[in-house]
Amino acid sequence: MKSSALVMLLAVGWMSSVAHADTASSFLAEGELASSTRWADEHFGGDVAKLPFSFKLGDESSATVLGRSKPTVSSEKLGDYAVRRTLKWNDAKTGLETQVVAVDYKDYPSVEWTVRFTNVGKEDSPILSEIQAIDLTQAIPLDAKATLHHQKGSTAVPNDFEPYQTALDVGTDKKFASAGGRGTNGDWPYFNVNWGKQGLIVVMGWPGQWNLSMQRNEAGELIVRGGQEAAHFKLHPNESARTPLIVVQAYDGDWIRGQNIWRRWVVAHNLPRPEGKLPPAQMVACSSHQFNEMLNANEENQKQFIDRYLEEKFPLDYWWMDAGWYPNDGTWVTTGTWEVDKNRFPNGLRAITDHGHEKGVKSIVWFEPERVAPNSWLYNERPQWLLTPPPNPGNQAYDERWRLLDLGNKEAREWLTKHVNDLIESQGIDLYRQDFNVDPLMFWRNGEAEDRQGIAENHYIEGYLAYWDGILAAHPNVRIDNCASGGRRMDLESMRRSVPLLRSDFLFEPTGQQAHTYGISLWIPYHGTGTLVGKSAIGLNTGEGVSGYDFRSHIAPSFTACWDLRDKALDYDSLRRLVGEFKKISPLYSSDFYPLTPHSLATNEWIAWQFNNPEKGEAVVQAFRRQDNEEPEKSLKLQGLDPAAQYRIEPLSGGDAWTESGAKLMDQGLNAKLGEKRSAGLYFLTKEQGG
Repeated sequence: MKSSALVMLLAVGWMSSVAHADTASSFLAEGELASSTRWADEHFGGDVAKLPFSFKLGDESSATVLGRSKPTVSSEKLGDYAVRRTLKWNDAKTGLETQVVAVDYKDYPSVEWTVRFTNVGKEDSPILSEIQAIDLTQAIPLDAKATLHHQKGSTAVPNDFEPYQTALDVGTDKKFASAGGRGTNGDWPYFNVNWGKQGLIVVMGWPGQWNLSMQRNEAGELIVRGGQEAAHFKLHPNESARTPLIVVQAYDGDWIRGQNIWRRWVVAHNLPRPEGKLPPAQMVACSSHQFNEMLNANEENQKQFIDRYLEEKFPLDYWWMDAGWYPNDGTWVTTGTWEVDKNRFPNGLRAITDHGHEKGVKSIVWFEPERVAPNSWLYNERPQWLLTPPPNPGNQAYDERWRLLDLGNKEAREWLTKHVNDLIESQGIDLYRQDFNVDPLMFWRNGEAEDRQGIAENHYIEGYLAYWDGILAAHPNVRIDNCASGGRRMDLESMRRSVPLLRSDFLFEPTGQQAHTYGISLWIPYHGTGTLVGKSAIGLNTGEGVSGYDFRSHIAPSFTACWDLRDKALDYDSLRRLVGEFKKISPLYSSDFYPLTPHSLATNEWIAWQFNNPEKGEAVVQAFRRQDNEEPEKSLKLQGLDPAAQYRIEPLSGGDAWTESGAKLMDQGLNAKLGEKRSAGLYFLTKEQGG
């Protein structure tokens, strides 16, 4: 089922943004919002020929099935900034109820939708297949050069989040998919197509196995189709299933402008807001690298580390307790018994969290509830709740002895929700950290009947999201940290409920961390990583004590100190100065993002970017001259400044401040001078009063 053009409705031409505090409209071109609403009105008005999704039911197309009945249509306002419309079709012939819920945002040119199928009949439904959560045709002039901006997901390597540009010439057919059942493992489900001065962002929110294709046909049109991979199932009476969340955003201008509209929309409408507040930039700390995660931790050494951070006057927001605090056989992967190990923590984790709370430090505690190891409580006592994998052929990321707690099983999910909520309450946990170190796809698909392919995954994904919703409902002020072997579950559905405090399991190497920040910042405004200094129990060492280059390469909206505070010989003055830099620039991480150099992992290059808040008149430039680079200076053309204003430029990494006009900084560039190889420049810009 095809839709007509979205972007063709947009007003021709792009307007520069005009700074007005806290208003999205200041950044948007005239007509962008109205055009987006007209598109939503057209495609979710009840005409089945214009719906931007499709499927087959038995041998019939969705157009035939939905065309047999008149939909019920309703709408409601979601505050001042969105309208939610619900369309529902009931097919008397098959008993299938099809419902689409679409949200049209009034302050951004964004439209989203999700489709749900329910069998309201008394017999099994015909097989649902070829389910395209998005089936959209976008008109592009035949002679226009179209470029797809996309990137790699997270697989714990230096080029995680690496951005790519692919030409979408006529006849091109590009295919993308996640890997192993985790939504950002493999390809990244966020896409930006730009041609001329127009563009379309397409994002799929599915924390499971998805696929998507982009095809440019002979008429020049772009055809986008995608959804849950290999979904081919009948529904039993009263059973339902859903499609992935789809978001489309049409914009005028170049592709970077599109990215910044996206970032602003994510901040405005997607980032979790415990207590009604956006997640703050924060400093957290852990002792995982000194005590083998939590395997060698105890109440005494955890309190000692908290006290040492505060004694050295670090502005610590959270103390992080990671894997291994539960009964185990000496390896943290022995998951499935979710109780505090009273041998090491006789007073529970509560003794540690209370100690931190008394000093103004909140707590983070790690869980991995989905993977179940042999001889754990879940393994032994609730085998009926567990999914079993097939024999591992040797190249899959799972141990065939492991089990997967089936979150699609209502009884199992309800037990888990209550049990974890009780632990959050009893142990005084402020931030619930959920990891997921196994590819679930083989568990989901093991033993599936031909007429039920994909249904186990579909129910599991719904259960996973419902579980997180259950935590947030019981503890609205608790935050969720989303980890899945690093950042392998950063789909939009997950990101609406959580933030990734560890965006990748590739850690502590500055070139890769620079590249990670560059790539992920195009899409995700809030993410985290960590730094290590000095020696550790697992043998890691920066080799040079406190390095400003290493530190500045690692800072992110959530910054984790992995330092051994028992070592009183560390250069704490330098660390405090560097943390002060982080605190000064960190509020800008949620503002507009501009790459200033190409993305690169080459050690003979510079890499640089800019975070810019035009409403506040502030910006920061982060620039890195790598170890094999021969250029002591680099001209970096800034973006998003007021050309008529003067900006004070303060080099936080050393040197005297100076003043330049916005016009010069954008036309000729900021002249970054880094006299030594392997050095970092950090430039804080402030728009002068009256400018």
